[in-house]
Amino acid sequence: MNLFRRRSVADLQGEVLADQSLKRALGPINLTSLGIGAIIGAGIFVLTGHAAAQYAGPGIVYSFILSGLACAFAGLCYAEFASMIPLSGSAYTYGYATLGEFVAWIIGWSLILEYLFAAGTVAVGWSGYVVSFLKDLGITIPAAFTSAPYDHVTAANLHWWNIWQLFAHGWTSTGAVLNVPAMFIIAVITILLVIGIKESANFNNAIVALKLLVILTFIAVGAAYINHANWHPFVPPVDAAGSFGWHGVVRAAGVIFFAYIGFDAVSTAAQEAKNPQRDMPIGLLGSLGVCTILYIVVSLVLTGIVNYTQLNVSAPIAVAVSTLGPKLAWLEYFIKIGAIAGLSSVILVLLLGQARIFYTMSKDGLLPPAFSAVHPRFRTPWVAQFLIGAAALLIAGLFPIGLLGELVSIGTLLAFAIVCAGVFVLRFTDPQIKRPFRTPVFWAVAPLGVLSCGYLMCNLPPDTWARLIVWLAIGLVVYFTYSCRHSKLEKQGK
Repeated sequence: MNLFRRRSVADLQGEVLADQSLKRALGPINLTSLGIGAIIGAGIFVLTGHAAAQYAGPGIVYSFILSGLACAFAGLCYAEFASMIPLSGSAYTYGYATLGEFVAWIIGWSLILEYLFAAGTVAVGWSGYVVSFLKDLGITIPAAFTSAPYDHVTAANLHWWNIWQLFAHGWTSTGAVLNVPAMFIIAVITILLVIGIKESANFNNAIVALKLLVILTFIAVGAAYINHANWHPFVPPVDAAGSFGWHGVVRAAGVIFFAYIGFDAVSTAAQEAKNPQRDMPIGLLGSLGVCTILYIVVSLVLTGIVNYTQLNVSAPIAVAVSTLGPKLAWLEYFIKIGAIAGLSSVILVLLLGQARIFYTMSKDGLLPPAFSAVHPRFRTPWVAQFLIGAAALLIAGLFPIGLLGELVSIGTLLAFAIVCAGVFVLRFTDPQIKRPFRTPVFWAVAPLGVLSCGYLMCNLPPDTWARLIVWLAIGLVVYFTYSCRHSKLEKQGK
């Protein structure tokens, strides 16, 4: 078998014209809104507090700048691919066209880790805000049904090469049963996604408008209550556990990289864009630019209002607002409603993206045909959507948010690095291809994208690497026992 056989860009572009099974209903505003809907979510409402408290302190601002820079390099490369090959497979399809089937499979398998665990992460954050909001209304859900039954803590003396010890060590029972609210929201969003892409996009647009209003209100009000003492030291010194300092800032950048995966989700909707050659770069780069600025400003205000040591909670912005006094109690309700709505849109975009990737992998023969089944009425990949929703539902119900966020980040960084490498390779292997959008200074941008993503990966915790290795090992078994034998290219004798 030829592990590095490629699908030609010309064939892929022909498939774009021939495959009209998915409905083309998204314009540039819809695509930008999808990106903002996915990027502005758990990163601001949940993971900012966790990363500040655990790794970087107020230096989380630098972490967002580092992550945003890495994303800018990757975003430019994504824009070139998305305008050139507007199919639903995102980074998977781009890898197939440039680096071969085996690399494409690794990307697709990594994206499963990215999207499924990302949806689970956001659902856990959604649960935290819902529980807090209901408690304000006098409704208390038992703790056993609002948190994960398992938690994981890695001992400091474990080493990266002891994969099994890193993977299995430190699991403890929390006494909880399931995170029921997190499971509930995934079930509702999955049903909405099966009903239709246009309906899902309209729902997302409305929520994004509310979410941006909430965030801008928090910035405007919170800026007046900043206590500059909370910013000193801006980068806390290294503690006994090895967090903080500049190493902590970089590690936090890797963890919160999860916050930026929204623009990757935009590229998965390319086959449902009205004019992908023009609209995809707008959606990708526009959403990335807007959200990076908002992340930096919110993290400054958040760590200025509340000392970073108090932010390791599931609803950090709500905690910050609660310290502002009774006169601003209305803002706390407003923030929570915005967070609940905003996190819902993130879950929607993530589950949508994963289903489209499965759809494309199935069309290529690397996954069973059921994953590319399109509903005759709704014109959505309904089987893939239901299976993904069921898996994400279990993940959200069983695992804690810190572990999920780290797993998402490493899968995302790996996929982004390969996309940047793909743009560089394709400029030399197929220089004559029409590129509606060209990555500027590609000879510098693409390598910098690979290096920056690789650097952030290297600073993630060792146990996160161990789980990635185990996940990829499972993927190799699936590839060699099923995918490579059922590949469309294999059947064509290529």
